[in-house]
Order: sequence, then structure tokens, then C-alpha cells
Amino acid sequence: MALPKIDVPVYQIDLPLSKKHINFRPFLVKEQKNLLMAMEADDATTIEQNIRQVLNNCTITEGIDIDKLPIIDVEYYFLNLRARSVGEIVENKYKCNNEVDGKLCGNIMDANINILDIKVEKNDNFNDTVQITDTISVKLKLPDFSVVKEATKYDSATDMAFDMIAKSIDYIYDGEQYYYAHETEPNELVDFVEHLNQTQFEKLEAFFNNLPRLNKTINVKCKACGFDHKIDVEGLESFFG
Repeated sequence: MALPKIDVPVYQIDLPLSKKHINFRPFLVKEQKNLLMAMEADDATTIEQNIRQVLNNCTITEGIDIDKLPIIDVEYYFLNLRARSVGEIVENKYKCNNEVDGKLCGNIMDANINILDIKVEKNDNFNDTVQITDTISVKLKLPDFSVVKEATKYDSATDMAFDMIAKSIDYIYDGEQYYYAHETEPNELVDFVEHLNQTQFEKLEAFFNNLPRLNKTINVKCKACGFDHKIDVEGLESFFG
């Protein structure tokens, strides 16, 4: 005799940057177990692999390539998936850094965060078109989730930064002609980046420094000293203790 089947709810989400509409199901107990084991291992590669696998498993909408979504969209999607699968509230702890009579309070404060309230914050200084010289400009695209998977292949953070910038180039315009990245060899793009001077390179770096990010400001009152804290929480890992 076949065992009864349990109906699985279907949720919807609109990703904030790519604007893709996705139908998804909550993750299962076995998938949650793998995620917990990955987080306990505290290995970035293992965590990334499990997040990718769970999102692929739970995505019902066809034609969604997780690796091609902007990193922030993936993080936002995963937070919402976690909320629908486990619960909306995450319990975090913060240390009170207020000074009382010249000494650090140090009290550990509990703070509950509703992860469905977390939004993607866009920096007013964010600009995807960078003017390198009077005639040459570079159009950049948001780094996608595939760069996280490739992070382990680099020998240094510097190599990774140069390659990520090169891979984020959409096109280069010299005032007369457009040079599209998909029509250019990857090594040529890396060579272009490496031949920039420091000032020009910093203009490209500013694009990454001002990328949209997950952000929520929480207010916590220390029960020991009474100080009111205003804490800005940013990044996926910050919302899980």
C-alpha cells in the first residue's frame, strides 16, 4: 500500500535586481540537514554548493539558472526560501559595546530578526558605466553567482579581483566603437584591466564597493546598561547568527 503524499505549498518571489519571477517550494528536512551540516563545517565552498543545490531543487519555474543570477538576488532568494521553510524569525546575539564608568558593558543581547523584512539596499553612488578616460568608458554588469563557485581556483585574492572585474565587463566603448565582452577573449579583458593605471582601476573598484546589498537596521536595548543600540546588519551570513 502506497503511503499518503503530503501537499507541498508553492510560494512566489520577484527578485529585486534581475526582476525574475520565480515559483518555489520549501526545502525538505533532508535538504535542511545538509545545509546545517555545511554551516557547522564552516567551509565557504561547502556552504555555497549546498545553497546552490537547495535552490535548484526548490525552484519550480523552468529556465532559471541559479549561477547566472546576480549574487544579491541569490542571497535574497535563499533568505526567503529559508523563511518559508523553517520560519521567518532568526535569533541573533550581539555584544553591547557601550562604556559604563570607563568599562565595556559586554552584555550579550538577544535580537530577533524577521528575514522577510530584509530588503536589498541600493547605494546612491552605484553606477554601472565607468568613464575611464575622456573617450573610453566601460559598461559593467552585476557579478553573478558563478563567481562564488570559481573562487577556490584562484591563488590569491588579487587574482580573483582582477578576474571578477574582467568577467563583469559588459562592453567597452572608445567613442566610436563598442567592444562587447561576449565577442572578446577572456584573456584580452584581463589584459585590458591589468593595463589600467591605479586611478582608472579604482574607478572600476568603486562599482563593486557600491553594489546593492542585503541590509536591515535593528534596534536593540541592552538589559544590563540600558543603552539603545542601532545595528546595521549586512550580508547573508549576518542574518544567521
